[in-house]
Amino acid sequence: MSYADVAASGPKQSPEETRRRNRAPAVPQVEHTEDSVSSLVDVDSPHISSVPSDYESQSVKTDTQAVRQEREEEIKEAAKEIRDSATAKKEKAKDKARKNADNPVVVSNAVGLAVVAAALSFGAYRKYSRGELTGKVVAAWAGVVGLFGLGDYYVSQYFFKRYPPKN
Repeated sequence: MSYADVAASGPKQSPEETRRRNRAPAVPQVEHTEDSVSSLVDVDSPHISSVPSDYESQSVKTDTQAVRQEREEEIKEAAKEIRDSATAKKEKAKDKARKNADNPVVVSNAVGLAVVAAALSFGAYRKYSRGELTGKVVAAWAGVVGLFGLGDYYVSQYFFKRYPPKN
């Protein structure tokens, strides 16, 4: 016996009955009454906590807020320490520069640094404007600056023996 034979031997249904049987069940309707809304919160539940009456006037309302404020205070203190340390280093450097303003080695190093920086900047601009500034050119100039620095170090060491810096 085939499927077609079984289907043919079954009871005959009208298309209306077939549609009604294959239809999804009706959606249940919610009944709105005033009694269902009167008490939504279970006050005996352990998840409900009460708030003190002066809650709105408290400056710190939550533990998270208290932790955040503590962290902010620590960060402010650390920033103040860093600022004070930087100010002290700056004053120390200014004082050292004032003391050594008449030292010929310090003056010549400052002038040499300014001249080299100006020459490199001008040369780099000219190369860039012509489109000739490449990585190889920059590397070559970096090598020249390194050689200049090395020579300056040894020359300065020789002259620092004659003109020691003032601390």
